[in-house]
Amino acid sequence: MTSRVIDKSAVANFLDDLIKEREVLAPAKDEGMTNYEARGSGDEMQLGFLNSKRPPKQIFFPCSETLFTFEKGEVTAVPLPEGQRVVFGIRPCDARSCIMLDEVFDAPGSQDPYYATRRKNTVLIGLGCNEPASSCFCTSLGGGPFSTEGLDLLFSDLGDRFLVESLTERGEALVADSPRFREATEADLKLKAEIAARAELLISGPDVGGVKEKLDVIYDDTFWDEVHQKCLGCGVCTYMCPTCHCFDIVDEVDGGGGQRLRNWDTCQSTLFTLHTSGHNPRPSGKERMRQRVMHKFRYFVDNFGRVACVGCGRCVRECPVNLDVRAVLEAVKTI
Repeated sequence: MTSRVIDKSAVANFLDDLIKEREVLAPAKDEGMTNYEARGSGDEMQLGFLNSKRPPKQIFFPCSETLFTFEKGEVTAVPLPEGQRVVFGIRPCDARSCIMLDEVFDAPGSQDPYYATRRKNTVLIGLGCNEPASSCFCTSLGGGPFSTEGLDLLFSDLGDRFLVESLTERGEALVADSPRFREATEADLKLKAEIAARAELLISGPDVGGVKEKLDVIYDDTFWDEVHQKCLGCGVCTYMCPTCHCFDIVDEVDGGGGQRLRNWDTCQSTLFTLHTSGHNPRPSGKERMRQRVMHKFRYFVDNFGRVACVGCGRCVRECPVNLDVRAVLEAVKTI
């Protein structure tokens, strides 16, 4: 792993260099919300943010996308995305979430070509978290404010400059020949380690050890009768989650033609498991809340060996009734 330094004043020019060759998505304020969008200039980027409002999973798994169109019996597939891209400023928790989405959409035997192509053509440049939000709990799930999992490069804020760590060959290729970087010193590396240690001390979260084992045996427990009471079923927690990946398939028809769409869906919706017969195996908020918790902290572990949560805190911040998943996990352990 190679470490370099770049002055903050040179970052916009570095992004301009990248923009000449590929699409660059970077954080900026859009209608008061920080989100990742394609930028025409490095000057449009914003660095002073906690995290984006919407999860960057939409870069690979769009909220809504057309899979194919049809007209009078003739089907036309949507071409696979071809352009090379760089995502700059993605937080370590969100980069880790991409690894989890890979398990679902880019695994042997179950590869989604649209997702897989976007992932293959995208380089992830991370930005460490010097001051994690009070809602963050990444360290409880095996991550950290300067975690490198899933990243190609990691930028760490050292004040007037960034320490830049190359983590993959793709990341190294972006900075190896750039005159905007210089070799990092021992003082730079030491300062980064001190900042990272302080950042970890700011994060508090539940100890999830033993949660999976509890969930294995409490499927029918009365616990679920109580824990769902505040939930409105709005789905904000799932739409804002970087690892939730449920979707619905819809055909939109107009005359003799139309299109087939894939849209994000939520297990908190009353229609999510409604059968054509009218039967719904999850008829109330109790069953739907249980499904969400079980999926993330039991079923995903059974299938892929890891919890489907990165502790980004979006569901904590955005829930309109303050239903905190950290408190739910703590409660599970007391049963």
